Amino acid sequence: MDDFIRVTGARLHNLRNVSLSLPKNKLVVLTGLSGSGKSTLAFDTLHREGQRQYLESLGMVTGFVSKPAVDSITGLSPSISVDQHLTNRSPRSTVGTVTEVFTYLRLLWSRIGVRPCPGCGKDIPPSYADGAEADEDAEAGQRPCPHCGTPVPELVMGSFSFNKPAGACPACTGLGEVIRPDVRRLVDDGKSVAQGAVNGWNAKFTDWSIPVLRAAAGHYGFSFDTDAPLGELDDRQRDLLLHGVESPEFRRHFPDTDPPKTVAAGRFEGVATALLRRYSDRADDPEYRERAERQGLVKQPCGECDGTRLGAAARAVTVHGLTVVEATRLPLTDLAGWLTGLRERSDGDEWPLVEPVVADLEERVRRLLDVGVGYLTLGQATPSLSAGETQRLRLAALLGSGLTGVLYVLDEPTIGLHPSDTARLIGVLRRLRDLGNTVLVVEHDLEVLRAADHVVDVGPGAGRDGGRIVAAGTPQEVAATAGSVTGAYLSGRLPAPESRRRGDGDAALLIRGARAHNLKDVTVRIPLGRLVTVTGPSGSGKSTLLLDVLGRAARRHFHGAGELPAEHDGIDGWEHLSKAVLIDQEPVGRVPRSNAATYADVFTPIREAFATAGRLPAGRFSFNVPGGRCERCEGAGVLTVRMHFLPAVPVRCPACQGRRFRPEVLAVRYEGHDIAEVLEATVDEALGVFRDVPAVAGRLRRMAEVGLGYLPLGQPAPTLSGGEAQRLKLAKELGRRTAGRTLYVLDEPTTGLHAADTARLLGVLQRLVDAGHSVVTIEHNVDVMRASDWLVDLGPVGGAAEEGSWRKGHPERRCSTKGRTDRLPGELRPVRVRRRLVSIGDVCRKA
Repeated sequence: MDDFIRVTGARLHNLRNVSLSLPKNKLVVLTGLSGSGKSTLAFDTLHREGQRQYLESLGMVTGFVSKPAVDSITGLSPSISVDQHLTNRSPRSTVGTVTEVFTYLRLLWSRIGVRPCPGCGKDIPPSYADGAEADEDAEAGQRPCPHCGTPVPELVMGSFSFNKPAGACPACTGLGEVIRPDVRRLVDDGKSVAQGAVNGWNAKFTDWSIPVLRAAAGHYGFSFDTDAPLGELDDRQRDLLLHGVESPEFRRHFPDTDPPKTVAAGRFEGVATALLRRYSDRADDPEYRERAERQGLVKQPCGECDGTRLGAAARAVTVHGLTVVEATRLPLTDLAGWLTGLRERSDGDEWPLVEPVVADLEERVRRLLDVGVGYLTLGQATPSLSAGETQRLRLAALLGSGLTGVLYVLDEPTIGLHPSDTARLIGVLRRLRDLGNTVLVVEHDLEVLRAADHVVDVGPGAGRDGGRIVAAGTPQEVAATAGSVTGAYLSGRLPAPESRRRGDGDAALLIRGARAHNLKDVTVRIPLGRLVTVTGPSGSGKSTLLLDVLGRAARRHFHGAGELPAEHDGIDGWEHLSKAVLIDQEPVGRVPRSNAATYADVFTPIREAFATAGRLPAGRFSFNVPGGRCERCEGAGVLTVRMHFLPAVPVRCPACQGRRFRPEVLAVRYEGHDIAEVLEATVDEALGVFRDVPAVAGRLRRMAEVGLGYLPLGQPAPTLSGGEAQRLKLAKELGRRTAGRTLYVLDEPTTGLHAADTARLLGVLQRLVDAGHSVVTIEHNVDVMRASDWLVDLGPVGGAAEEGSWRKGHPERRCSTKGRTDRLPGELRPVRVRRRLVSIGDVCRKA
């Protein structure tokens, strides 16, 4: 039996006729510069061919799974991929629902839950009824209270589901949040209606609305001066304008008067009411919803259920004094402890009934702890998870599958992990390997590389300069290979900077009393004019501090927009800044027609260059409008074929062969390339083609500087990773002219970057600081910590146990067990202090 997966002549994308052998039942890491071809080899070649061969062996039609461009692959096993793309972005999806832990909790609460009687107030014990409560869709029957006889509904699993009418809060329908108008953003109190005080009303709609407003006021016997500033209007006039004649807010003024019957007679809907209605009607259009939120709608926790999603009856049921809401708010580490003690707290009749439920619960929670997400809570919404957290949740499910002989392909599972958590993840990968599986990981983290059984370095560069095997073997063998960039980093670290900036004197932002989520009344000073890194274990509060507290407050301070900041006492020091730029990992677009070129404003001058060369209108070179696009696929390049009871399958358009444009448009060439070839080219390749077009070259050069030189211009926006989306936003911001001093806040910008690419990105960030700006990053990358001028280390652990404490200081300093401050001999080293990982810094823990 061959103990190797043997690949011969792989030529997909930028792979250059690659042939290699990968050992089976080992932990194998593919690494290399971003865009070197490692993901093409792992996912588009090995994983796809593994799927195709397995389906073919079952006698299934595999026409929709095309064979990759490779001569042969032997020794493959059925493959399972765990990539970075989060497929479930439903606001109703939570950690508890995707892991099914909440399903078991609902079963537990429905079996042994105790709730107060609505009649006498005494506790109603569980009935231990058989069967019905285990049925997800069972209808709740009635039974009398044993104390007073008041009929109460039986507890079933649906009673605790926020996705079912029986359990959901009626006010928010189980979402936990409601949409409310932000009046300060909807209207300008300094202007009148006639002067355009309403945000979103154009002049034509304003002219149409003025007589309706006047007629409505006349119907109720008062006047409405549309030329008066809104700040001078009384309560009746403001409620009419904002909420309309049918709203409770307005009808309280005239409870006995019927509203007008027609618009002409004054049936005015109201600015906020109309916006809320349109928001609700277009619930499936994320772009419209985002636009409406920018216009003046904000999300707030539901006032009736306090964001818990469940109705009052479900919230009142307890199991040994704990409600199901409280259980979903416990970090998984604390939930595991509560489950462990459940046997001692249960009586003789109760325990046999719930023992199998608790056993399954303990096993599922234990697997989640093993993959390093013990700081998460079951109630956390799935869309708020990072790509790394999503992957680790899937890893936990794989640990429970018990499969052997499988090829697991993982895409950078360390994303978002603090270095202290990496060892635990490596243990999980080894467990999968020891079960008899081959674990193939695309990764840049040096600790994972050192722990691998076999390392393959793809390169030597990115794009056309990649696609070759530079080194393969044990980590030690790769480290000793001359010409391997990865090997150079494996054998030695980057040198620490010789000096640190002192910043802008005493200029700083002081965040006072941050108490949101995991933060425990944290007050922290962030010096300006420096490169500042905020680090700490996953779940310690980094994102909450910078994105929810600082980021939202900055948007409201400089733009008067955005959601309400997370809870804190205040932020001092805004007077030192003229602008704040928040660059997070949110997608840059949610539709496939949006791509890297369109977001970076590169495609428009490219189309203009082609229009000049071909003497055609620039619109002909757009795949989004009729004229030059292929009308068979409407410029998508693919057609969606319905497969009846199977999922729909995208296939290449037979008319344009996936090239999106009509033949006469493709006939126009610029520097020897047609428009389809340009969209397929990487940033580095396109930079050579458009070097003489300043509007294109400048933007492409900034994209290359932030580490996106490997990115194809036409790559659809939804397929970009969080790190790529963030670097694309940074490149766009770098092209804007800024006056004064700007604060840049970045969320793990090195996500998905090789160590060499990280050094390149650091150069960009350092130049921003040298230009007088301030850069604050959330990071786990040790090279970024070393290059920083100031560190803020949150912790000491993630979750609710001891999080929210913090340390700060110069990266040359470290904490000792006695609180002394010592110099490090040239290199940053994590050190343990009372079981707490400290990146470096003075001990400044908040009392």
